[in-house]
Amino acid sequence: MSLWSIVSQMPPEEFSSLFTEFPYSLRCLLADWLENQPWEFLHGSDAFCTSMATGMLSAMLEKLRSATSSDGHPCQILQQVSSLESTYRRDPLRLVAVLRGILEGEKAAVLKRDRHLPLSFHRRQEELKFGLGLQRLQHRVHEIQALRERSSQLRDSAGGSLPPTVRDLQLKPEGQPTESELPALVLEATKELEAAKQQVLKRMQIWKRQQQLAGNGAVCEEHLGPLQKRCESLVEVYFQLQQQVLAASAELGPELLPRLLERFAEVLSSLVKSSFLVEKQPPQVLKTQTKFQASVRFLLGPRLLKAAAKPYMVRADMVTEKQARELALGACSNALSESTGEIMHNMVALETNPTSATCCANFKNVLLKKIKRCERKGSESVTEEKCAVLFSTTVALSPSNLTIHLQVLSLPIVVIVHGNQDNNAKATVLWDNAFSEIDRVPFMVAERVPWEKMCDTLNLKFMSEVQTTKGLLKDHYFFLAQKIFNDHSASPEDFQNRSVSWAQFNKEILPGRGFTFWQWFDGVLDLTKRCLKSYWSDRLIMGFISKQYVCKLLSTQPDGTFLLRFSDSEIGGVTIAHIIRGKDGTSQVENIQPFSAKDLSIRSLGDRIRDLGQLRNLYPNTPKDQAFGSHYNKEQTGKDGRGYVSTAIKMTVESEREQQPPGTTGGPPEAAAAQMFGLPVLRPELQHDSLQTVLSPICPPVPFCAQPVPSGYPAGEGSVSMMVSDSIGSSFASTSPMLSPALAMDPALPHCPEAFGNPPLPMNFMPSQFLPSGPSPEPQDEEMPEMGLFPSPPLLEPQPQGSPRWMVPGMELPPNSDFDQFLEEMSLEGSSLGPPFTAPPPRSTYPSPGPSCWGLAEPRWDDGVRPGQA
Repeated sequence: MSLWSIVSQMPPEEFSSLFTEFPYSLRCLLADWLENQPWEFLHGSDAFCTSMATGMLSAMLEKLRSATSSDGHPCQILQQVSSLESTYRRDPLRLVAVLRGILEGEKAAVLKRDRHLPLSFHRRQEELKFGLGLQRLQHRVHEIQALRERSSQLRDSAGGSLPPTVRDLQLKPEGQPTESELPALVLEATKELEAAKQQVLKRMQIWKRQQQLAGNGAVCEEHLGPLQKRCESLVEVYFQLQQQVLAASAELGPELLPRLLERFAEVLSSLVKSSFLVEKQPPQVLKTQTKFQASVRFLLGPRLLKAAAKPYMVRADMVTEKQARELALGACSNALSESTGEIMHNMVALETNPTSATCCANFKNVLLKKIKRCERKGSESVTEEKCAVLFSTTVALSPSNLTIHLQVLSLPIVVIVHGNQDNNAKATVLWDNAFSEIDRVPFMVAERVPWEKMCDTLNLKFMSEVQTTKGLLKDHYFFLAQKIFNDHSASPEDFQNRSVSWAQFNKEILPGRGFTFWQWFDGVLDLTKRCLKSYWSDRLIMGFISKQYVCKLLSTQPDGTFLLRFSDSEIGGVTIAHIIRGKDGTSQVENIQPFSAKDLSIRSLGDRIRDLGQLRNLYPNTPKDQAFGSHYNKEQTGKDGRGYVSTAIKMTVESEREQQPPGTTGGPPEAAAAQMFGLPVLRPELQHDSLQTVLSPICPPVPFCAQPVPSGYPAGEGSVSMMVSDSIGSSFASTSPMLSPALAMDPALPHCPEAFGNPPLPMNFMPSQFLPSGPSPEPQDEEMPEMGLFPSPPLLEPQPQGSPRWMVPGMELPPNSDFDQFLEEMSLEGSSLGPPFTAPPPRSTYPSPGPSCWGLAEPRWDDGVRPGQA
């Protein structure tokens, strides 16, 4: 974004005082072109500045004349251009001062309104400053060369007998330096060379900082190509100036020349060492025994690297924070005494690619085999310990055949050995990337930072992880501040002047919780990235909001209004808060049990909202089908291509099930029980053990124990039902040999004999065998509980063709009127059914799925249920 793109949208009256000597209409025609010229960096009145100002005036006049064709008043514009040329042609430096004042006034107005200038504008200004400095340096080199040539010609013509002062008076061109001024001119050029070098080094530091911020999600727009060209152009001028200095060694004298050569060597060494960069950083959270990739690039390699018989090898070593600090401060030798970790495949050749003009070493299959931990201070954990990869090599440069050692450190790395350390390691990396200084001692970082900077960091991380353009809002920052500072009485303005510490970020446990602020926030990141990206991008999730504020928002809304918020008490959960009103008119805000990423992978958030009939409008007043319609998944009905009946999972909550009218979920239990009494009757001769495979779906050996729901939430995920397609409901009831759809599918009915009005199973087990919640204990292979006689279960309707598989061949069914008597006899004379059922001998393994295992007299594990679960 350019400066003019902002200024052109502001009222022209704000800039009226700036255009007393330069017409505003011409400023509009010049637009972006004006700020892309080095007006602000052209100071002085020497020959170089005058020459530059004259060239810039001519370029501006040509630009204005070419722009008159698109203007509605070309005659008026041409008159202004002619007047401008007649005014400033004699004094182009005056025009430079006027335009510099206009640009400074525009920048001040934008800073006053927005408090910052576009980053692209800063980058362009830095490029203009460096380009102008390089042009000035080239001008100095030409001056030195011209002066030496004139002195040589004069000496040759006079036979070398004239003193320098006489030669200066005889052949001094107007405005040009003399031979006696040569040392001062060389010193001035050397000073400008060092200034240009500092600009290049600063640009490299800025690139490194942008690369580090990219680790938190910032966009690193600049590539290394422009930076390499800048280095190469400065090196070219360096060699030109060095050549002129060596040629003028006699005029410079034995005292000045060594000092100049020493300064020149320091400039080249700094440029060469700084141009060895890590182009692709290794992972900043690095797990042992995991392969990773990295690459280093030598910017001046294509220009200076001397050809060698063997390729130069780059080595990668792991170093501690202490070793990195010693290397940065020059407290240790170039050779690393001891590596803190063992890295496999850590030697790679430094190769030059003539096509792309790059010199790189690419590490493709590096493996950190193990890590040697150093002593930690205080309460520091292993996930706060920072390391780095040191890349090093020794090369020879041309044309001087200078041997130089190159080394560069990667960004800080946290080494972990288990995946459960990943969360805390990411917190260390995030803090270091966000709040470290550009030129710091490795790896020092502030312990406290302003809350505003923390907000920017969290927003940047959230947008990059979720990959969305919709960031956090002011209300979100307010909620996050209340959470991290544990202060619910302060206003948003109060938090702006506060600072947050590293301990508050990821060391101190949040009050009443079992996790830190970062652990909770990272859980929200992961959930949103995996399951809620589209919902967040459509602004359907309010997200970061407290329960108290939700009650305040929904209390005045009509019944059925709801919103989505991230769970405050669970890591990685999203919940639905909605308002309901009782018959007496009182309102209540309910929060449904939070959904995790696993829950939403089973059924999406949009489909869950569609399932709940009590949800009507998304806050404040958007109908839910309008808001979430694009997020609904198409429901399958009928049969698939293989002839199977399609099923669907539906979500209900307890409050919804209690309010539904009869028949909405397959009918009340009484209807189901009445239907069961119309089933056929069994004869007493039927043995008990032959009924096992038939009755096991109805009366499992272990009663089903419903899982308790955490207090404060209506049951949500625990009440997911599998429904058969409505289009085949009637045919299912007539063809199913087992149960009606209501009883087979509705989880509201308990899966135990009491659901059918029968007494509990007389099995020999103690209630303490079962946990109050969660899965049942793992069954033991040694013994199984001895079971008594089976109670009289509700029997099943026979299939239209043939006898049911549980009937003895030739068995006749009694009339339905004898059914009650049959049940009574079975309960009173259970002995007539045969001996009590006993468990089979212990098995060393679970039954195989072969046909021999599924005999009528053998109990078996249900292959749809894993051992250890009810």
